[in-house]
Order: sequence, then structure tokens, then C-alpha cells
Amino acid sequence: MLNTLLPLLFAFFSSYVLIRLGKPIAIKVGLVDLPGGRKEHSGAIPLIGGVAIFLSVMISALIFFPISTTLRMYLLSAVLMLFIGVLDDRYDLKVSYRLFAQAFAASLMIFGAGEHLKDIGDIFGVGVIELGWFGPIITLFAVIGAINAFNMVDGIDGLAGMLSIISFATLAILFALSGDTYFMLPLMFIAAISAYLMFNLGWPNGKLRKIFMGDAGSMVIGLTVVWLLVLGSQGPNKSFSPAIALWIIAIPLMDMASIMYRRKKKGQSPFKPDRDHLHHIFMRIGLSPRKALLHISIISAAFAALAIAFSVNDIPDIYVFLSFIFVFAIYCLIIQRIWRIVTFIRSKRKHGVG
Repeated sequence: MLNTLLPLLFAFFSSYVLIRLGKPIAIKVGLVDLPGGRKEHSGAIPLIGGVAIFLSVMISALIFFPISTTLRMYLLSAVLMLFIGVLDDRYDLKVSYRLFAQAFAASLMIFGAGEHLKDIGDIFGVGVIELGWFGPIITLFAVIGAINAFNMVDGIDGLAGMLSIISFATLAILFALSGDTYFMLPLMFIAAISAYLMFNLGWPNGKLRKIFMGDAGSMVIGLTVVWLLVLGSQGPNKSFSPAIALWIIAIPLMDMASIMYRRKKKGQSPFKPDRDHLHHIFMRIGLSPRKALLHISIISAAFAALAIAFSVNDIPDIYVFLSFIFVFAIYCLIIQRIWRIVTFIRSKRKHGVG
């Protein structure tokens, strides 16, 4: 118990201390988020959360974990993501620069550590589908997709933090159930992110001054989640099937895929910022940002519970995969008609109030 608790306490308190120490530094060097455009917060908010989260986890891992080639390559790729994220937070880098850095970080994982998708399970009911030399290529796109999924979902206070905690908690449970020692890494991220959320959401008494995670945080979290998904879903002693991975990151994945499709349909860049994300939709219905956060977190937790139930009950891959496709198809149908639905709900709410 002490061997489990000590790294978590260290990650939490070091994240808290690093945020405290880093806030004035971030303000001094201009690492802040300014209001304007789509950003409705007031004042310059330090973008120090992601740096504190990762550094606290990295220090904890170096102290409490045996250093393997896989862990070393992960830390190296995550440091690269952190560096690029900080530069993006400070100077708003071009999309092409970010994508190149993400691809390079993925390559460190794929070729440096030898960790990539080797199969995608029996998702069509015809036997396990081996990827062969396509494996590294598919993994490259999967890593870039996951990084940007968590980056795009970071739109209201607490959302990226809560969704990542849910994903990390699911991973920790599945790793622990299979006896994989990597369950400690997602737990350390949960501890570090919890300290960040105290500042981001003002818990418990609202006296802590707000900070943001920044692109540095969301990109490192996206990289870490997909890295753990690859580790957990491959090999003879895998902790869960590849199809389960879809449910673990269901909300960020579906939100990114649907919104990029809509942007392309409008003739816009898929990376062009807008106000059509899931959290924006909930708020246009009339929910406050905190209630939107609560609703989305509950939905994400429900998907995570399904992932654990599928895995524990050893549900065949084809059913896990087809059920995800079914839910995603319904999600897309709703999103295509969302503004009619929003108008209808708002009119009903207004009529009910009246």
C-alpha cells in the first residue's frame, strides 16, 4: 500500500508546488492566455498547468519506477511534446510545425521503444487482423489523432482534466486487473491532474487563482493516453483488446472526428478553431460551463464503465467494435441536426420557465 500511495502523494504535492512556483514565472515570460475572440475569460491566465503536471509525473517516475527503454523513450517523446506545447502556448505555432513534432514524438515511441499496433483484434469476426508493416504507419496516425483529440477538447474549465482523469482511471483499472505494473503511471497522472484542477476549477474554496493546462498539457496527456493504449492492447499478455481502446477515449475521439468532418464540409481547415464543440453545444442549450462539464464527464464515465465491463466479461471484439460504431453513428446523426435540437430544447425550456 505504501509503495502505491507514496508516488501518488509525491505526484500530487509536487504538481501543486510546481504550479505555485511556476505561476509568477509564466506571467513574467508571457506564457499566459489572453482573452479575446473565442476566449471569454478575464485577465491573463498562466498556462503552467501542463508543465507542472508532466514534470511532477516525470520526477515521480524517475524516483519510483525502474528505468526501462520503453519508459525512457516515453519520457523523451513526452518532453518533446511538452517543449512544442510550451512554444505553441507562447508563440501560437503553425499547425504544420505542431504536426511534425507530434509525428516525431510518435516515431520515438514506435521505432525507439518498438511499441506500435501489431494487430487490431478480431473486430470483424474473421480472426485477429495482423497489421504487419502497416502497424507503425497506423500507430503514427493514431498517436497524432489522440494528441489532437485531447488538445481540441480543452475548451472549458476542467474538461480536458476530467476527461483525462476518466481515461487514466480506466487504464489504471484495466492494467491492475491484468497484473500489469504500468497501472501506476496513469494513477500518478490522476494525482498530478487533481492538483491542477484545484487551481483550474477553484476547489475547494475558490481562493486559488486560476491557471490553464495549455497545449503543453493537453498534448502530453494525449500522447500518454495513446501510448498506454498501445502498451495495454498489444502482445500475448495484453490488458485489454484494441477495440476497448475506442471506448476509453470515446468523447475526445468522437468530438474531434465529427468536428473535423464538419469543418472540411464547410471548406475550412480541420484545425480551424470554432465554437461547435460538444461543450459549446451543451452551453447553447442553456447549461452553464460547470453543468456542461458535469454532463460530459458523466457521459464519458459511462463509456469508460462500458469499456471495463466489456473487458471484464471478455466480450468478443466484434461486438465491442460494432457497438462503438453504432454509438458513433448515432452521435454523428444527432450532431448533424444539433441546431434544430438545440432550438427545440431551448424553446421548451423557455416555455417551461414561462
